[in-house]
Amino acid sequence: MIMKIYLKFGSSGKMVEQLQKALSLIPDGIFGRLTEEAVKEFQRQKGLTVDGIVGAATWAALFPQMVFKKSARRITEVIVHCSATPEGKDYTVDDITAWHKARGFNTIGYHYVIYRDGGIYLGRDVDKVGAHCAGHNSNSIGICYIGGCDKTGKTPKDTRTAAQKESLIKLLKYMKQMYPGIEIYGHRNYANKACPSFDARKEYKNL
Repeated sequence: MIMKIYLKFGSSGKMVEQLQKALSLIPDGIFGRLTEEAVKEFQRQKGLTVDGIVGAATWAALFPQMVFKKSARRITEVIVHCSATPEGKDYTVDDITAWHKARGFNTIGYHYVIYRDGGIYLGRDVDKVGAHCAGHNSNSIGICYIGGCDKTGKTPKDTRTAAQKESLIKLLKYMKQMYPGIEIYGHRNYANKACPSFDARKEYKNL
């Protein structure tokens, strides 16, 4: 299972910076012509399709250790969250990182984020203790899906798209294979809040 990646000319953000560092470029976070040519050269060297676009195959070749690597920590729980954002609105790992930094975190608190289109993106490195569930961070993986509120952004609602539901199941099954014996919970099982706006413990008990 490989996370959904699609970076191309015109893309920007932290993932582009990461890409540029791997290609020994100055990391300005902007996918310009220089980055595109460097990607093409890398693709030629690896026998990949030479299109200058960083999809799942190119990303996996660049970062084989990051494609759903197993944490060096002892993992006993996976905790599901929602981003508590309005239904139909798209937010990214970079957005959540900015929100969490504004709260005093050093980076995003979750390890994986699932976008509305079902794309699974890396957040905090799984080797690092998360910042997503007080009292349970040291031994858990935090997964967050985008959504969780109605269109006003005020009322909890299960806004998961079909693609998000599918990706959540796939990712959770993968986690179970990687960490035998883990338990799946929702943030609501440990805090007085609706997050993740559905009963994850009940829904995933038979995975």
